Amino acid sequence: MFNAFKPWRWHARLKRHYTARAATVSPASQITVATGSSIHTISERYLSFSVDISVLAGGYWWEGSDQSRRGLGSLKVPPINLRGRKLDDLVQALGPSYLRVGGSEADKIHYFSAPKTEPDSLVLTRKQWDRLHLFLERNQLRLIFTLKYGLFKRSHQGNWGGKEIEALLKYSVDNDYNIDVLELGNELNAYWAFHGLRAQPRAADLALDYNTFATEVRRYYPNVLISGPGSAFWPRLGETIRPFSNITRRFLKELPCSIDIVNWHYYPFQSHRSPIRTRAASVRTLLNPKSFADFTRYSRTLNLWRDQFQPNAAIWTGETGSAQCGGQPKLSDRFISSFWWADQLGQGAMLGQQVMVRQSLIGGDYGLIDRLTLKPRPDYWLSWLWVRLMGTRVYSCHHSDKHLRVYCHEHPNGELLTLMIVNLKPQGMKVKTCFAEPPKEMYTLTAKKLTSRKVFINGVRPKLNNELNAHNYPNTAEANKVPGYSISFWCFATTC
Repeated sequence: MFNAFKPWRWHARLKRHYTARAATVSPASQITVATGSSIHTISERYLSFSVDISVLAGGYWWEGSDQSRRGLGSLKVPPINLRGRKLDDLVQALGPSYLRVGGSEADKIHYFSAPKTEPDSLVLTRKQWDRLHLFLERNQLRLIFTLKYGLFKRSHQGNWGGKEIEALLKYSVDNDYNIDVLELGNELNAYWAFHGLRAQPRAADLALDYNTFATEVRRYYPNVLISGPGSAFWPRLGETIRPFSNITRRFLKELPCSIDIVNWHYYPFQSHRSPIRTRAASVRTLLNPKSFADFTRYSRTLNLWRDQFQPNAAIWTGETGSAQCGGQPKLSDRFISSFWWADQLGQGAMLGQQVMVRQSLIGGDYGLIDRLTLKPRPDYWLSWLWVRLMGTRVYSCHHSDKHLRVYCHEHPNGELLTLMIVNLKPQGMKVKTCFAEPPKEMYTLTAKKLTSRKVFINGVRPKLNNELNAHNYPNTAEANKVPGYSISFWCFATTC
């Protein structure tokens, strides 16, 4: 049996990065699904994504950067062009979704014009804001927007006034622009890392500022959803320094108002650019099932705090990607990244989170789409399969192998149940299910190597204009076997 914790065996198994080794078969694993009733119903926009404010407005970003500078890349990029037909087609194929615009520079950006004292600062122009809303409208996207907090002195915190956001909100209302979700500030518990130790807000001050924020934005958008606090959780550490930056619990407790969404940010790995690496991205960590456990642990803690202090709020993962600080080159943009992404999509839904926002749609090594070429990456095709095969009703399931990750949803057509089976082993594996009949449809995502840019669905290179069906992607695999290093979707017509 494959041992994930002996380094010499990892080297032996992975040095050539073979993936679809279905000829070698492990003992059968039993999968049981509790089909009597669903355990959760998630949003139809569950799989959502972001465009970073730095990419939108032309700030500091990750392409070409070998290091980070207070949460930012070291090189400036030009503003993204949102007007292309190809990008529209790629986005529409993943919908319906939310689009989040936020990121580290959200707290430094100026709306429409820069003050005379900061002539070189990042500015979101009216033209960029107009084109963003045209992009949203064309692609039936709903907007999550991070408004500027921008208070870097503790003496100012607790007295946020919101004057700088007024021009943006008024202009948006005057132009009939929809904003569905608003949040204040980006990763406020990590201000100490981005803006200096003395910039870190206290939870009680932030709660007061959020109350002012909610009142102010609802003057312009009465029905907007308020989301917060968007704290960053690190693998192994959580919110990091206690009690300095562990602000979420106390923030929720001290809030004078109700919020609609308790949201958090989580990256299971860190890239080589990250100054803090509690779990560096590598072939070994990306395939280790222990790497996926923190997401469940932190999610359950957030559920508990939500139930105590904001019982009517939903929980969203407001930002997530494979590796902090732009993703890890040659891993985050390759097939090996799809395993954590499939598992986290499954975990989030099973834990009742309503929305999972992927950082990012485009830009960085972790982008679903390459910013320079507009080519979809492996995680894009995994997402493409998810939205076509995994519906909103979630079912509990159990299995007997820790290197197999299994999740069950109702199919979007409401007539089938879909099992997603993630095999983290290099060997193929026999699987026994509780379903009386074999799957009606089977689709398996594989690649020639773990570090491949190209992936296959049932052995066929996916194309955007090819519908997902047995004609375009004929299945030749056995109904009770999953290949090594693969992500399979089996669709059943009967219940257990």
